[in-house]
Amino acid sequence: MILINVLGLLLIALIIWWFWLYKPGDSSVSVTNVSEANISGGDIVITVENGIYQPSRLKVSAGQPTTLTFLRKDASPCAATVIFPDSELSEELPLNKAKAVVLPPMPPGEHPFTCQMQMYRGTLVVN
Repeated sequence: MILINVLGLLLIALIIWWFWLYKPGDSSVSVTNVSEANISGGDIVITVENGIYQPSRLKVSAGQPTTLTFLRKDASPCAATVIFPDSELSEELPLNKAKAVVLPPMPPGEHPFTCQMQMYRGTLVVN
C-alpha cells in the first residue's frame, strides 16, 4: 500500500515537472544573422517535433513584420495549432508541410507562442 502511494506521488511530481517546470534546451536564433542554417532570406524555420519547437527562442527586430515558417513533423493534435496570444493570432499547421506565419510589427519585449494546450512553448524576443 505504501509503495503504491509513493509511486503515485512520483507520477504526480513527474507530471508537474513535465508540463510546468521543464524547459527544453535554450536554442535561440536571431533573424538578423542570416548565416544560421535554418534561416534563409530572413525567414525563420521552426520545426515542431517531439513535443518542442526547435528553435524555441527567436530574436527579431522591433517595428518590422516577421515571417516564421513552421514545419510540423509531430502528428499530435496539440501540435496542429500555433497561437501568438499577444498578437491575437492563431494558425493551423499542416503535417509535414511548411506553413508561413506572418506576424505584424511587435513592440519590444518577450512574446510567448504556444500550442492550444500550452504544451509546446516558445518565446519571440523583440529588440
